[in-house]
Amino acid sequence: MKLNSSFFTFILLTVWSITSCTSPKSSTKDHLVFRYNEHANITSLDPAFAKDQRNIWPAHQLYNTLVKLDDELNIETDLAKSWSISEDGLVYTFTLHDDIYFHQHQVFGKDSTRQVLASDVEYSLKRLTDPEVASPGSWIISNVEHISALNDRIVEIRLKQKFPAFLGLLSSKFCSIIPKEMESLDFQTSPIGTGPFKFKRWEIGEKLVLRKNDLYFKMDAQGNRLPYLEAVAITFLPDKQSEFLAFVQGKLDFLSGLDPSYKDELITTSGELKSKFKSLIEMEKSPYLNTEYLGFYLDSNTKEAQSKAFRKAINFAFDRVKMIKYLRNNIGIPGNKGFIPEGLSGQTRSDGYSYQPEKAKELIQKFKDETGVSRPKLIISTNPSYVDLVEFIQKEVQKIGVQVEINVMPPSTIRQKRSAGQLDNFRASWIADYPDAINYLSLFYSQNLSPNGPNYTHFKNKSYDKLFEKALGTTVDSLRYQLYAQMDSIVIEEAPIIPLYYDEVVRFRSKTVEGLGINPLNLLDLSRVKKIK
Repeated sequence: MKLNSSFFTFILLTVWSITSCTSPKSSTKDHLVFRYNEHANITSLDPAFAKDQRNIWPAHQLYNTLVKLDDELNIETDLAKSWSISEDGLVYTFTLHDDIYFHQHQVFGKDSTRQVLASDVEYSLKRLTDPEVASPGSWIISNVEHISALNDRIVEIRLKQKFPAFLGLLSSKFCSIIPKEMESLDFQTSPIGTGPFKFKRWEIGEKLVLRKNDLYFKMDAQGNRLPYLEAVAITFLPDKQSEFLAFVQGKLDFLSGLDPSYKDELITTSGELKSKFKSLIEMEKSPYLNTEYLGFYLDSNTKEAQSKAFRKAINFAFDRVKMIKYLRNNIGIPGNKGFIPEGLSGQTRSDGYSYQPEKAKELIQKFKDETGVSRPKLIISTNPSYVDLVEFIQKEVQKIGVQVEINVMPPSTIRQKRSAGQLDNFRASWIADYPDAINYLSLFYSQNLSPNGPNYTHFKNKSYDKLFEKALGTTVDSLRYQLYAQMDSIVIEEAPIIPLYYDEVVRFRSKTVEGLGINPLNLLDLSRVKKIK
């Protein structure tokens, strides 16, 4: 059921007035707990399985990595207080802080904790490639020749071939450091890390509670030990509308993302928070390292997918600006450029695909003349969450003389068929695994063909491959970004994909929440969050 505007306003204003009039005792307790919902449920607290947002967010509260990213995606120290890289770019040497302790647990004996050692780093990273663990993050260590704890404080990692983005890879939650003692423990009942919060209890499908880690090693600018909060409570309401209603009722402190069921009640078509809510809610948005696109399978037997003229025609056939404004309330940046999203260095400055229906018609005529296909056809496969976008594209593309069919299927089916090359055209997204554009460009490298790699379009271009391989060995950032831009230009020209939009992170939080922040990876960092009484 979609809420009408007046009902929504009444509920919101009523609830906020009620929650503002709670007793001093309950208010005092409330400001110490941060509450959010995970509608997709959390499947594991093992960082080796932190592959998507639902698992990454709690992992970020529980664990630390050798290095981390700030809100501008700059790499900074975390468990490592310093690092060095050899001249040949193959050897990374990390020196650990000597005052970081694991969460207290009886597994450590009478002291209930111990310092983090280099051997823990070696254990944690090598564990990613253990076939018995079967971590989906094993690819991160695939280019590593060896990992060695040289002593209690120094870890050495040697690569098989240099990879300038390796430090960014190590910031992934897959690379979280856990104690070797976890071999004898269960991540469902005893996850141990060094993060700002420690495990309290997990009622599967109901609630996950984390408590403040009194041993956390980070301080604020005034020398106060972080975090400020006493606890984090995560619920598992099953759908976005239930989550939204809980937020309205004051049971949650923030929402991440914008669902069609309530987007028009909360924000305008221009993407601004409606004025009637500005005294109650704060809205923040930022470029998100996520490109939404339609992909062509170039090894398809259909002449449409094989034709560059046809693929470019579809790119010119619809108005991305209009699509984002009216279907996403202006949350997102129209995908008029290449595949690299806003917020990453290396995006091409070349013209991409603006709305040019007449040019699209000319290209379709060219396709007909070259192939003899008089009634071109496009079948777009998508999951239910993106049907509105695909239907918009369908209506626009049919105006240039192309028959369009929409094939709706579950996300898991899309992934399987896309990987197997069974979809001529598919909607997909690519969210950054690490903050370097090579992560995006790897989708078009010919050695990464699916199902063994992420090249789902089966794009093959010798010039592109040479640039890709050159970029892997280029350690000077400015030169590497020039190579990225050249590759992005090739993707535009050859059109194996149809960029739809570069996503944006959008967050709504109660006015009582301070210090939450926002970042292009949509990482939830609660270490500096406060709630005012």
